[in-house]
Amino acid sequence: MSDYSINTKCVQGGYTPGNGEPRQIPIIQSTTFKYATSEDMGKLFDLEASGYFYTRLQNPTNDMVAAKICELEGGTAAMLTSSGQAANFYAIFNIANCGDHVVASSTIYGGTYNLFHVTMRKMGIDFTFVEPDCSDEELEAAFRPNTKAVFGETIANPALTVLDIERFAKAAHDHGVPLIVDNTFATPINCRPFEWGCDIVTHSTTKYMDGHGAGVGGCIVDSGKFDWMAHADKFPGLCTPDDSYHGITYAEKFGQGGAFITKCTAQLMRDFGSIQSPQNAFLLNLGLESLHVRMARHCENGLAVAKFLKNHPKVSFVTYPGLEGDKYYELAQKYMPNGTCGVVSFGVKGGRKAAEAFMKHLKLAAIETHVADARTCCLHPASATHRQMNDEELVAAGITADLVRMSCGIEDAADLIADIGQALDQI
Repeated sequence: MSDYSINTKCVQGGYTPGNGEPRQIPIIQSTTFKYATSEDMGKLFDLEASGYFYTRLQNPTNDMVAAKICELEGGTAAMLTSSGQAANFYAIFNIANCGDHVVASSTIYGGTYNLFHVTMRKMGIDFTFVEPDCSDEELEAAFRPNTKAVFGETIANPALTVLDIERFAKAAHDHGVPLIVDNTFATPINCRPFEWGCDIVTHSTTKYMDGHGAGVGGCIVDSGKFDWMAHADKFPGLCTPDDSYHGITYAEKFGQGGAFITKCTAQLMRDFGSIQSPQNAFLLNLGLESLHVRMARHCENGLAVAKFLKNHPKVSFVTYPGLEGDKYYELAQKYMPNGTCGVVSFGVKGGRKAAEAFMKHLKLAAIETHVADARTCCLHPASATHRQMNDEELVAAGITADLVRMSCGIEDAADLIADIGQALDQI
């Protein structure tokens, strides 16, 4: 569907039914698949033929939905995972092994920071965290001879910093490594990182893509632009024979556009099994069909709420990259001229207790460990998603004790503002 607009791809991408076939993507709720001969199945295990033999690795429903997301991002191959955390883990672990190093933005989501800073370090992969607006010299100094990737978020959660994709992509490419960008908050509706030099995109599809809090999931998309063989010494997993598949070299057999996702599926999904359920993939597709419509309303409401909060006497600061005067407004205009997201971060005067009291008085907005939903929700990150961080780490991540993250849904903006106003009046 390359000739169609992204709006049309949201509705009809990834799956075209034949004569008499289901109009909606079918749910293939089966763990296994039947074959006529052992030889037929053997070809699948040798990666000599395409097909399905066990849903722990691949499932037709998942692949149809992944194909839609691939079209939306403008990539060459994609895969679904059980969560956004799994997507980020797989994207890094697919190319970084014990003894390797990764450069990452310091303002990334707290769960991802913990994955990198604690869990993956136990696996022998080291991370250097840099501020997204660090100097070129500081960014350059973060690289090591064993660096295998650079990681950042288009719009960081919940700091709402905007990544200068072009600058980070150039730094990554100067060192012969790919840039991986988590595009969850912007979605491909508002930003397509591949157009700015990014190589791999990840998503927590649980958020805007699903949009209804119905199904957890993640996705990885490959741009097909990074030349693995040109840096074969850095990426032996892709550029040397894999003994577990009879000596296949992924970058040679599946090419620049297919090697990364094929290895990620054949190796990591085989061994870890973090597959998205076909039922959740079906629900995700229902969300994708309206993504282009919903994102416009999320952004409209986010901007309206940010403008209201900016002038409120009980609010100490407002962070929203779509708000004129915001630190990241110019970068947001460059990468996301049609809107950023529906998430607004702000401080409530009076600190942690005032922030918690404010949230207790909300009527429409629910306190949830969630974000980017059709329904408005809010969270106190220092007490929830980022509570594993110490004060120094919180500051580096752009989190303060009084910060409230509000995810504006698709309700009427006037009702949201009225609810926020009455809650602030009571503290």
